[in-house]
Amino acid sequence: MTSRLYNKYVNEVVPALKAKHNYPNVHQVPKMEKIVVNMGVSAALEKGALEDAAKDLTSITGRKPAISRSRKAIANFKLRKDQPIGCRVTLRRDAMYEFFDRLVAVTLPRIRDFRGLSPRKFDGRGNYTFGIADQSIFPEIELEKVKRQQGMDITIVTSATSDAQALDLLKQMGFPFAEK
Repeated sequence: MTSRLYNKYVNEVVPALKAKHNYPNVHQVPKMEKIVVNMGVSAALEKGALEDAAKDLTSITGRKPAISRSRKAIANFKLRKDQPIGCRVTLRRDAMYEFFDRLVAVTLPRIRDFRGLSPRKFDGRGNYTFGIADQSIFPEIELEKVKRQQGMDITIVTSATSDAQALDLLKQMGFPFAEK
């Protein structure tokens, strides 16, 4: 079963973007390729911090996170080689569209004094990355079980060749950008 947002993309967004940018082929229309959710955990925290972050990320995304490890030792950061420093989940296809739909419709409006996200956070290649300071804005997180506040970075990877095309794509999909 396809998600509601994927049907919107196929039936509304693709024809609108194709007409606006004069794409001769439907395969040139930009699309979302994947969403990466990353939680960095300080290596100096207690031992259970990484497990708590992985458990929260599992409940948020519905997927088991991969544990990120340090590549080399850095003495100033009290970091050893192969020490676990975070966890990440990569979402594609139906899981990506379901997560994006929940993010836009439910999670982002729960941020206090939310007026939209900045449209200047593109990387130059059509990918958009933003940070969330606290995981408790997700409705899947039970507030009484949260031991520490944990932030996360969310990257939306698109097939767009420029930031303007990616901005048009995300606006058409309903992503809440702040107005100037």
